[in-house]
Amino acid sequence: MSTESSATPADREPHYAGVPVNSLAPRARRPVHVVLDNIRSAYNVGSIFRTADAGAVDHIHLCGMSAHPPHPKLEKTALGAFEYVPWTYYERVKDCLAALREQAIPIVAIEVTEDAVPMHHFDWPQPVAIVFGNEVNGIHPRNLARCDATVKIPMAGYKNSMNVATAFGVILYDIVGRWKML
Repeated sequence: MSTESSATPADREPHYAGVPVNSLAPRARRPVHVVLDNIRSAYNVGSIFRTADAGAVDHIHLCGMSAHPPHPKLEKTALGAFEYVPWTYYERVKDCLAALREQAIPIVAIEVTEDAVPMHHFDWPQPVAIVFGNEVNGIHPRNLARCDATVKIPMAGYKNSMNVATAFGVILYDIVGRWKML
């Protein structure tokens, strides 16, 4: 039994690698803004770009020490996805959050706190900005205070958190699944 696809290469949608952005058909974007608060690992930022492309997010906001293009480690894991996902770099997270607030976009921190709502019990607004913090220290307390709500991913193991790129994928697909946009 063969596991090969019966579609010819011409029948398949082109792989984005090496395809000029301006030659691709426009895709509808989901009203999700991703804010990265000082993410230390360029590899994690690159992975977030890949997942953001897969989920057709509206925009990535890279803040503080978060790697941004051009960056060789980011390029290694993003595989060019930063050319397909709109992004902006902000030196200060508070400036990013202020710009989102000016657009009336609700801001939701993804963080482990006492008052955080489990993701499956949260009613995700449209549009929404989701904030992810530093892998060691989380979202800076001043930035956490600027958010409208705090949501957590329930943990069943001994650790109370997971890799930031993985957490982003879990949250993104919870949002679009709840919005029935899968």
